[in-house]
Amino acid sequence: MTTASRGRIDKRQSILTAAFTVFARRGYAEACVKEIAEEAGVAKPTVYNHLNDKENLFRHAIEAAADEVMAANLEVVERLREPGDDLRAALEDVAHRLVQLCCGERSRSLRRLTYGQVARFPELIELVQTRTADKVGEALADRLARFSLAGHLRPCDPSTASEHLLSLLTGPLETRSRLGTRKVPAPEMRAVSDAAVDTFLRAYAA
Repeated sequence: MTTASRGRIDKRQSILTAAFTVFARRGYAEACVKEIAEEAGVAKPTVYNHLNDKENLFRHAIEAAADEVMAANLEVVERLREPGDDLRAALEDVAHRLVQLCCGERSRSLRRLTYGQVARFPELIELVQTRTADKVGEALADRLARFSLAGHLRPCDPSTASEHLLSLLTGPLETRSRLGTRKVPAPEMRAVSDAAVDTFLRAYAA
């Protein structure tokens, strides 16, 4: 890859990061390309050269943010590759980290923007779902399948088990965070993750 190509990719990423920041701060309707350009440190025409218009910019900013959230979540799930001797402790650690990411500002903003613009951009629900929940669910199912084969969990459909564990985490968080509009205090996050793991193991422990 040439230096020029790398520079263009980096500039595009800077624009998308700035766009997400401004959309999260202002909302889609109130955000303007001029402010996004200023946030990115580029000229307004540069934004149009890379992303064409505001709608295209919003779609790509959401996509990029979803990819970032997905990568962070997959990194957490990867911790289950070597869980150690205490499966409960390993699951509690991963569950708590997933909850923290879910309650983080970027994840909360991603949900608010996606929900808020579902009428204008209905395809974004599928995009965000595929890039976040579905990918994380698949990775978690792979880990749980290995635990089942090793005798740490009862024989089960790993995809269903993964769905159950993630639902035990995200369901209470959606309620407690009021669909991402309220910050969940740390003690509540810990309570949700520990309760989720306890309920999960009561159902799936060998």
